[in-house]
Amino acid sequence: MAVRAGIRCRQACVLGLNLLLLICSGIPGLCASEHPVPESPLWLTYEGGEGPGRGKHVVLIAAEQEYRSEYAMPMLARLLAKHHGFHCTVLFSLNSRNEVDPTQKIRWEDKTVMHRIPGLEHLKSCDLLIVFSRLLSLAPEQLQHVYEYLDSGKPIVGIRTANHGFLDFEYRKAGKRVDFGEHVLGGSFRNHHGRWQQDSTRGRIVEANREHPVLRGVRDIWGPSDVYRTFPEGGGLPEGCLALVDGQPLVGRKPDDVANEELEALPVAWVKTWTGNSGLTARVFHVTMGSARDFESEGLRRLTVNSVYWCLQMEGEIRSDSCMEIVGKYAPPDSGFDYRRLEIVPRLPAYYR
Repeated sequence: MAVRAGIRCRQACVLGLNLLLLICSGIPGLCASEHPVPESPLWLTYEGGEGPGRGKHVVLIAAEQEYRSEYAMPMLARLLAKHHGFHCTVLFSLNSRNEVDPTQKIRWEDKTVMHRIPGLEHLKSCDLLIVFSRLLSLAPEQLQHVYEYLDSGKPIVGIRTANHGFLDFEYRKAGKRVDFGEHVLGGSFRNHHGRWQQDSTRGRIVEANREHPVLRGVRDIWGPSDVYRTFPEGGGLPEGCLALVDGQPLVGRKPDDVANEELEALPVAWVKTWTGNSGLTARVFHVTMGSARDFESEGLRRLTVNSVYWCLQMEGEIRSDSCMEIVGKYAPPDSGFDYRRLEIVPRLPAYYR
């Protein structure tokens, strides 16, 4: 009798647990979903909290040498996870000692250089890619993860140097080589529009497109980086791109500096779509601002976070008053290549958590 009672008790417990799991699966936010990427010393993971992004996974790539993406991408990941509920994983370009190393040369400076980004295989299961890379030389097997992502129909957010993010990029569509900046993001870096490391950018919302969801709640954008020119003089953004923010060069690197009246405002943020070889179409957002210091602007953070929602077709969840507060300490060094003065040295990924 006691044995049968024990069996019935265990059966009831299993039934109750299954019922609880069924209830949780039907009530958003009641049961937390586990982060889909295992913890590793090679990358950073952030568990999503409460928010509309619960259950969605964003991979952020920090892999450039000038604009301190190694500070900016973890900051964005913390913000997206805590305030908006997204699981986030930050991948870095690592040196042979598994350190984040912005001082690594590029192939133009050293023909033997080869970069690597551990964790790119997680692009297969993520929902959105945010990429901030610059002139990377990746092994073919690493680039293959990027190529497969371009065919997945999943969305992309490109930040600043992402429009010249890769060398030896061999993705082809209809037999023609695709330029990641020009064709996927909507424009490659052609020149600095103004004085590099001397001028700054005042963002001006494009009035005709003010009602676009990505601009919801965006009021003030300024950053100490300069404006990029991404199309020839006298031209414009490629067909299919919708400009959201123009960047007016300022004479100087303070927010109250005067506009350089000799230089026209050029688009610095836009949306478009991309269709890969699979025929699946993805939403794309590109912003050519985005240095770590630029992201001290609440307006730029809101613009970028709003783009995450829009890219994931969650524009109905974009609120003009959603939280954009930085989580934890954020005091990034300035941009540039003077690594000694800026105290930029190789560091393990955990340093940037």
